[in-house]
Amino acid sequence: MIKDLPENNVTDIAVAVALEGENVQSKIFHVYLINQKNEPIENVLITSKGYGEKDGEQVKTSTLRHMFPQVDARAFKQVELIDEQTFGLANEYWVSYYIGNQIYDKKFIFLPESIVDANFIRLPIVNKPGVMIG
Repeated sequence: MIKDLPENNVTDIAVAVALEGENVQSKIFHVYLINQKNEPIENVLITSKGYGEKDGEQVKTSTLRHMFPQVDARAFKQVELIDEQTFGLANEYWVSYYIGNQIYDKKFIFLPESIVDANFIRLPIVNKPGVMIG
């Protein structure tokens, strides 16, 4: 039965963590969904959670859910604020969306310690410094 499902490959969709600003005590980061397609995506559902080991103990964050009716072509949506303290965990974003009547989904995982200045690029469309998984 599973072999009968269409293989809808996710392309030109990315999740990014962008540096918004900083002060003496901390940096402010937001997570963005970036649609690099030349067509809009609809009924976008994103679940986010963090998990891993911190100070020798297993840690899990709350699971958050976000919904956007539409993300326009070559546009982005701000998903959530992300705390620097979670950068030592795996941060998972599961994105599902429709194009027409076809559903697409993909899991994007920022591995522990991957959100660091050395990995920053200029994010497409968002035009801010950050780390992107596409």
